[in-house]
Amino acid sequence: MSGLVKAKKYDWKDSNMALFGSETEKKIKQESAETEEAWNGAGAKEGLQIWRINNFKVEHWPRGDYGQFFSGDSYIVMNTYKNPGEEDFEFDLHFWIGEDSSQDEYGTAAYKTVELDTLLDDKPVQHREVMNNESELFKGYFPSLTYLSGGVKSGFKHVEKKVVEPRLFHFRSMDRKQGSRKKEVTMRQIGLNSKNLDSGDVFILDTDQTIFQWNGSGSDQNERFEASKYVRELCEQRNGKPKKVVLDDPDVDEDFMAFFSDEAVIDERYEPEDVATHVVKRLSDASGELKIDDVAVADGKVTPSLLDSNDVFIVDKRGGPCYVWFGKGASAAEARNWSMYAHNYLVDAPNKTKHVQTVKEGKEPAGFFD
Repeated sequence: MSGLVKAKKYDWKDSNMALFGSETEKKIKQESAETEEAWNGAGAKEGLQIWRINNFKVEHWPRGDYGQFFSGDSYIVMNTYKNPGEEDFEFDLHFWIGEDSSQDEYGTAAYKTVELDTLLDDKPVQHREVMNNESELFKGYFPSLTYLSGGVKSGFKHVEKKVVEPRLFHFRSMDRKQGSRKKEVTMRQIGLNSKNLDSGDVFILDTDQTIFQWNGSGSDQNERFEASKYVRELCEQRNGKPKKVVLDDPDVDEDFMAFFSDEAVIDERYEPEDVATHVVKRLSDASGELKIDDVAVADGKVTPSLLDSNDVFIVDKRGGPCYVWFGKGASAAEARNWSMYAHNYLVDAPNKTKHVQTVKEGKEPAGFFD
């Protein structure tokens, strides 16, 4: 990574920029965090803590309601734990966006998440979670997830059944470089047209009350395993109520076929995205204002030379996770504004519901670099 120290050419006439990246800004944010009553006791002991955003304010979510989330709201969820044999606390800090949550709500959740991170001396690993597409880490905190219609603005307080529109998911394992089978399995939602079924792969048809798993005659055990795991997750989210049906090609089931239509989209034969489509974007304020720019990914690989220790980068591993990488010399403005830039990027990305995880320089997880 670059060892050069970037010049900070701020326009000091711009009052909105005058404090960006400075120790004064960090102190102001720290003091703001210390005056937020909702953070009293945050991270003081091991366990889970949840807060909901209510009219730009942070309020404690009742412990008896943990695992229940309103689709119209945004939440902050933090898990405090210790690694075996260590005394210091570690933190996973998530902001969760309901599918009907307003921009004001999830913007406040993102900002307040960064504020709590500041209070905890930047130790937490931050995550962006989206309803119905939560990470395995997040889902592991709860026996099951329950989605409630409405939200704080509507005052709607009882659980209303949320009807799931029929959806078809395609599970396929393939080596992105040579086309040979391997363990990694991709999942993609496709159109409900019977012509999209492929005997070489596995498909899940989610109809809310019944979940069908269709195993192609040429599918492999990894595809079947990942599909089965996904079915279990869907059933857990709905408190085990859906009926599970497993079909083996060339089985024909009238109930299964009834959900398909010749008018549905016929997808072009799906090939998992080539590694060359990885996306890397640099978030930098070296010019005096925050800007985000594309970084060319040579040979389809994310390497340390692409990243600069003085900036923050969005690293979208197409077909895999999306990371936000913090260089050791990143400014306070860069480090504290990543969430909205990442969110805005994902809104126009192929998978806008993707989970986002923050990564600090030198602590990259396995597989981060190709």
